[in-house]
Amino acid sequence: MTTGVIIARFQSPYLHEGHKNLIERVQEKHATLVIVLGISPVSGSRRNPYDYFTRERMIKKEYPNLVVLPLCDHPSDEVWSSQLDQLLHNTFQHGSFVLYGSRDSFVNYYHGKIDTVELPDISPANATELRQQLSERVSESLEFRAGIVYAYYNQYTKVYPTVDVAVFRNEKTEILLGKKANSNKWRLVGGYVDPEDVSYEVAAKRELQEECGEIVVSAFSYELSHRVDDWRYRKEVDKIITTVYSCDFISGIPKAQDDIVALDWLAVDQLPVLIKQEKITEEHIPIFEKLIEKYLLVHS
Repeated sequence: MTTGVIIARFQSPYLHEGHKNLIERVQEKHATLVIVLGISPVSGSRRNPYDYFTRERMIKKEYPNLVVLPLCDHPSDEVWSSQLDQLLHNTFQHGSFVLYGSRDSFVNYYHGKIDTVELPDISPANATELRQQLSERVSESLEFRAGIVYAYYNQYTKVYPTVDVAVFRNEKTEILLGKKANSNKWRLVGGYVDPEDVSYEVAAKRELQEECGEIVVSAFSYELSHRVDDWRYRKEVDKIITTVYSCDFISGIPKAQDDIVALDWLAVDQLPVLIKQEKITEEHIPIFEKLIEKYLLVHS
């Protein structure tokens, strides 16, 4: 007897008509139906918000007799295909199978030995659109609030990458520093790395331009990386790590913009005094101490 196997993700808040139609069409052909759920290596993302157990329960609530199995994603289609074949043969020894897929099917990526069938998608329902619609809804229910807690606790803890830039002039005797509206203390210019940035260097150049305007500087040099003791994250498990670059000012007029409200050139040899006077933002003090050690004390 041949077992029907649906290979899918079911990353949907509920089984929509397309899912049900797929399951029921395969059930018409096979006495035994198995659903293999893809498991993403990324925990709790927009594309893969639901873990295996959540999806398994969703399916079994409406189809309690189905067998649901997990299969981890793999960067190699050949290895993934081999693992799929092995999973099925280990679960159902001496069995034969047919693999089924629908929208965005696995069929083009499968390199195993089992026959495949790609069924036409006759439902307009789309899991991506359903997730988007759900993301815009807020509920007053306990279940909704509990779901938010569950989602956050089942994410990997994160490091948020930022970049900071030390712009020097006059043979590194002066450094360009900025102030933000919510603080009267001096700091390096910089900010968060965006997903669109292709490197930390690109992020640093973008932040420098956004906060200081169209100034011309030399090539960037890596200085250090450092976990920032940012007050917003002191009681959080997620943290910030910044990468610091330096460059030499060539030309232009620095203009405070974006979230920077003031810019000025300060003498590098005055940084120790400014630190003692508590005029440097606290989270940047360890960075300034490293820069002082390299550019002031070494040459004094």
